[in-house]
Amino acid sequence: MDSFDFARLTYLVLLGAAVIGSFFMMNRANLGKSLQQLAIWVLIFIGAIGAYGLWNDIQRDVLPRQSVVSTGVVEVPRRPDGHFYLTLQVNGENVQFVVDTGATDVVLTKQDARKVGIEPDDLAFIGAAMTANGQVRTAPARVDEITLGDIAMRDVKVYVNEGDMNRSLLGMSYLRRFERIEIADDMLILTR
Repeated sequence: MDSFDFARLTYLVLLGAAVIGSFFMMNRANLGKSLQQLAIWVLIFIGAIGAYGLWNDIQRDVLPRQSVVSTGVVEVPRRPDGHFYLTLQVNGENVQFVVDTGATDVVLTKQDARKVGIEPDDLAFIGAAMTANGQVRTAPARVDEITLGDIAMRDVKVYVNEGDMNRSLLGMSYLRRFERIEIADDMLILTR
């Protein structure tokens, strides 16, 4: 805690003490009722702090997720960070992808590659890809199946990224298999 944070905390404590002190001075006659009201406000304040602290978890659980609307149509809501995320089954395992129309291929993180049965240590990282963070080495691999709802694609070529990535990328080699890709009203709509 630096001096600026300490000064701000001191100010807030003094302000809170002044507000609480004036509240009790104005309500000396009904001290029991005043304490009850104070307890209610303290609980409301603690609840608001708890809701703020858990907001990311609440958002993840409350926000709509991807849904297969009808045969061959998938709707994906835009997340607050501006990206579209799709969870696909790769070799029977759930993998969350960032939909990336700027990526040429399906690119797996090393962690996701292991999850779906590809051992990165056994791969030859002979390819190269240009990313926003510069050039990274990649290794080609194949997965038996990628499934999204009722849409299954078999024997799909993927790449494993040697560098660190937060999430796997769902690039155009997968997306071009859809007849139509549309973004409307903060919704990504994939039609087969």
